[in-house]
Parts: sequence; C-alpha cells; structure tokens
Amino acid sequence: MVYLRYQKVSDAERFYEILNNPNFEFFEVKVGSVEEEREWLMKNSEKRKKNQEYNYSIIYDDMVIGACGVVIDLRRPHIGEIGYFLDEQYWGMGLTTDAVKKLEKIAFESLKLVRLEIRMEPENIASVMVAEKCGYNREGVIKKAYFRDEKYRDCLLYSKVR
Repeated sequence: MVYLRYQKVSDAERFYEILNNPNFEFFEVKVGSVEEEREWLMKNSEKRKKNQEYNYSIIYDDMVIGACGVVIDLRRPHIGEIGYFLDEQYWGMGLTTDAVKKLEKIAFESLKLVRLEIRMEPENIASVMVAEKCGYNREGVIKKAYFRDEKYRDCLLYSKVR
C-alpha cells in the first residue's frame, strides 16, 4: 500500500529522475532541470491556498515513487481533474490504483468536489486500466485535446461523481 503526502521541494531530484524516463511516452511534461522542478514545487502551497491544485507525493516503502494531484476547474469549482505518474520499476503493481483511490477520497471528502475527471491518450492502456479499476466511467473521446510531439492528440475522458 502507498500513502500520500503533500509534495516537498526536496522531492525535486526524485521527480526529475522519474519524469525524464524515456519510457514515459504519454506524459506531456518534461522537466528541464532539477532546479526547474524545485521552482514548480515551491508554487504548490500558493496553489493550495487559491484552491487551484492539490499535489501529493506517492510514498511506498518510505520512498517517493511518483506523484498525483487534482487540479480544480476555476470556472466550475465543483470539478477536479486527476493526474498521476509513477516510477517505471513500480508499474503493474496496483500502486497507482491505490494512490488514485486515496486521492479521490481527499477530493470528494475534504475538498468537497462533486465530479472528478481523468483524461488520457487512447493508447495509454495503463491509465485506462487505472481509471476502470477505480470505478470511473468512460464518457467519450475529446478530439485534439493535447499537443505533444508536434501533433494534436485525442484523449479519453473518464469521470466519477459523488
């Protein structure tokens, strides 16, 4: 089992290492440097104060193995979008599913969100499996929703409501 804690600036090196894995073919964020990651992490407290984002480190065996978070739609503050990533050596162990379930509990119970969404590229079978194992319903395809590798890409939309 994993547990979640707010991200710390000291997580920057570990996140840099994980996010720059060339096997992360579906993750559109590439971190340029550890310092860039530190700068991003330093903004988390302000994002929480503004009720914009709640980002967590995923901890397993006392080690940071990934992250997850929920971004609140400021135009519709009852809706949050969940995102996550995990170190490749922990893929396929059900740990992302466990983390998403814990994040969902925070989002529905503490943040009082009414709707959660997960978006992923159709080819990202691992994320599809996470969404389905967590009980999210597939709502459809959003055309040309992401821009990655010089190309607009479709994404699947999964959701769960409280």
